[in-house]
Amino acid sequence: MPSDSSPRAWEQVLTHLEKRLTSGEVVPGQRLPGERILAAELGVGRSSVREALRVMEALGLLKAQTGSGPTSGAMIVARPTGGMTMLMRMQVAAQGFPVTDVVKTRLVLEAEVMQELARTQPTPDLGAAVELLDSMDNLDLSAHEFLILDAQFHVALADAAGNQVVAAMMTGLRESIEAYVLSGVNLESWPTTCCRLRNEHRGIVDAVQAGDPDLARERITGHIRGYYAESTHTGA
Repeated sequence: MPSDSSPRAWEQVLTHLEKRLTSGEVVPGQRLPGERILAAELGVGRSSVREALRVMEALGLLKAQTGSGPTSGAMIVARPTGGMTMLMRMQVAAQGFPVTDVVKTRLVLEAEVMQELARTQPTPDLGAAVELLDSMDNLDLSAHEFLILDAQFHVALADAAGNQVVAAMMTGLRESIEAYVLSGVNLESWPTTCCRLRNEHRGIVDAVQAGDPDLARERITGHIRGYYAESTHTGA
């Protein structure tokens, strides 16, 4: 039997497809072989191929089509931006990072994002982030819907800061952020938590627009730590 450290079959499929993408053997607009062919080629079950394709679709690298004929199968729609980014995003999509590490990384990255946004004059365009905040004001949103928008709000701030490396890392972390904030929601106290998060989000944007880097850093770190401490992950 394989050891615990052996890669799972679907991870082997990911590795194989990553090599084909990064080498240019497969390019956007090109379709991958069908599940049956890939499974036979790699010596794995079709379910493993299917799981690998699901992860790649979640990463925005391909679009799966159902049916038969020339338009069926998985079509490549984007290429990875680099081997390291690809590896990180695939591991994140598989929820391979410990939650405590994700939180610590968020604190480092987002503190820098907020200081950069607040220092920059004129203030960068925060339209996308504010639009998400307006959407989160909808009282009909479920807790899960709210928190998915919450995670995207943080990515939008990173995009606004203009550092492409930080923005790419935050985008890669988005699914892990969603996973732990959703798993940590306490529905009994959600109305209170939701109100607090709305106020904190607005306060973060206000600090940036006031051009106060120290306040922006203080508010983002308090926001991240506060939710994590309140969630079910109390053992961190």
